[in-house]
Amino acid sequence: MPVASVYPLVSARAVARLFSYEVPDDVGKGAIVQVRLGRSTTRGVVVEVGVEPPAGIKLAAVGKVLDEIPSVLVDLALWIADYYGTTPARALELVAPLRRAPRGERPSPAERESLSGEPAPAALTPEQSTAVARVVAGLDERAGAHLLLVGPTGSGKTEVYLQACAASLERGLGTIVLVPEIALAPQTVGRFRERFGDTVAILHSALGDADRRDERDRIARGDARIVVGARSAVFAPMRRLGLIVVDEEHDSSYKQDSDPRYDARSVAAKRAALESAVAVYGSATPRPESWATLERVVLSARIGAPMPRVRIVDLRRESGYPLSAPLLTELGRVAERGGKAILLLNRRGVTPAIHCRACGVSRRCGNCDVALTLHGDGGLHCHHCGHREPVPETCPACGSAELAHIGAGTQRLEKELERNVPELERIRLDADTAARPGALRETLERFRSADRAVLIGTQMVAKGHHFPGVDLAAVIDADTGLSLPDFRAEERTFQLVTQLAGRSGRDAPGLVLVQTFQPDAMPLQFAQRHDVAGFLAEELERRRALGYPPMRHLVSIIVSGPDAAAPQRLLREIRTGLEGEGHDLLGPAPLLRLRGRFRAQLIAKTDEPRRLARRAAALLAAAGSGMRRDRLTAVVDVDPQTL
Repeated sequence: MPVASVYPLVSARAVARLFSYEVPDDVGKGAIVQVRLGRSTTRGVVVEVGVEPPAGIKLAAVGKVLDEIPSVLVDLALWIADYYGTTPARALELVAPLRRAPRGERPSPAERESLSGEPAPAALTPEQSTAVARVVAGLDERAGAHLLLVGPTGSGKTEVYLQACAASLERGLGTIVLVPEIALAPQTVGRFRERFGDTVAILHSALGDADRRDERDRIARGDARIVVGARSAVFAPMRRLGLIVVDEEHDSSYKQDSDPRYDARSVAAKRAALESAVAVYGSATPRPESWATLERVVLSARIGAPMPRVRIVDLRRESGYPLSAPLLTELGRVAERGGKAILLLNRRGVTPAIHCRACGVSRRCGNCDVALTLHGDGGLHCHHCGHREPVPETCPACGSAELAHIGAGTQRLEKELERNVPELERIRLDADTAARPGALRETLERFRSADRAVLIGTQMVAKGHHFPGVDLAAVIDADTGLSLPDFRAEERTFQLVTQLAGRSGRDAPGLVLVQTFQPDAMPLQFAQRHDVAGFLAEELERRRALGYPPMRHLVSIIVSGPDAAAPQRLLREIRTGLEGEGHDLLGPAPLLRLRGRFRAQLIAKTDEPRRLARRAAALLAAAGSGMRRDRLTAVVDVDPQTL
């Protein structure tokens, strides 16, 4: 029998290596097999067949073949393990999820979850035709083209995706379409099903086990040649892949926040390279990294309507908050003449803090170094660990009854609208209202069909939704993002304002109001002019001076533990081990305590992220006994999206 190298799918790093097994003649690379490992049985993935057997060892044979994945997904998973510093087994589990038992016939989730689509336009614009032709040329060349499709909202990027997908299907090639949020999947699925029918599948983490199995089976059989989904859809078991579309490519949701900490945009680029496919990254507000490195295909203008006027409201000169006088005036006009408005406030709850006027102390979570948020249920909630407690009648620190509600969240904004503009129907969309299965779709459909309505929400209301009749959009507090201690704060503020502006005025003249205490802030000034190229030029110059991406890579090492001193002590040792290797090291520095654990972070700017991540992993492995003694955990994150 041939001998194969197999990675057992177990999480322990102690056995994170290849094992040799005998396999039947018909087993090849990508087979998922049952293997004995010590006294237990587990799944394993065959990564190579025909290897030399180890000398002096009697090999066991694999058990039954459980499933099979395309061999290219094995190569993709091993690249993820190497680049992001995770184990091969954890990376392989991304492409070879546990297969569930079959179930009875039921409608495809793509059919159940899709929203209504739109018919094809009578003709493409000249710029759309040029963009489609460039993608088709890449499909025919089969050389792995990577393209940045950039254009304002309403410029026709989705139609380019659809036409490119049709060209891919004509050539017998499949397509994967990635969206940053599960919330966007039903709208995108609807658009693709309108053109391509039942050949469209949907994949995302919110699907049940049976639905996910059925969709993967349709893809593996070739019944579904188009896959739409969030970041995990990049691992769809599709053969003969021709096109990968990454819509809203600027969105940080493409980065996984648990091990393996992969970035679906980078994984899409690697998979496209492995399969000689075309990768198209689309956005109205592309990342500086994409703008600087990818071939640009430009759609310069919105189709059929001008971009909305953006007005900055200086809150230093306004007494009303969260609803300033200019915003109330415009909402009154919507109530009077009909239409829709979208209000974005990137904070949930009623107020983000309860503050004592007497002693100055804010009520904070006992497990996390963050203020508790007041919610409409009368409780104070921690948005990190889930802790909840009742609102105190007096300050626990000094006994004063003078407790002030500081700031505003989406729930307070909803109540203020009810008090000031009762004629408008209020529809709230945030993590609290969208938690129930089906609630998101119901909310979007309700707003889509409403008149004299206002959609209130966190950043999810700015992400790619197209609603007819929206002629007013407003950012309630643009300073929320600007104040974050992150080098991407200005980029994200510009993106959020510009993306929200894209929701307004697609069928009629639109208006965007941006409320801020910093009206001269650089990203707001560029957003007011819809000047994407100008903002990116300025931002790239700043990053060049500071050595931030795309000029260099970042690697973050975070250590957490039950006391404050040990994480920083370990990171000082790690820093010593990394010095003298050409990296710029920042820290260690303490971070906010979360879920009862103290944290510290070491950041590296480097030209060789893989080498640094491997070295850091080796240093942490060497410190394993001390980490177990001090109950420390460590995370190495390559290309982190938040700091």
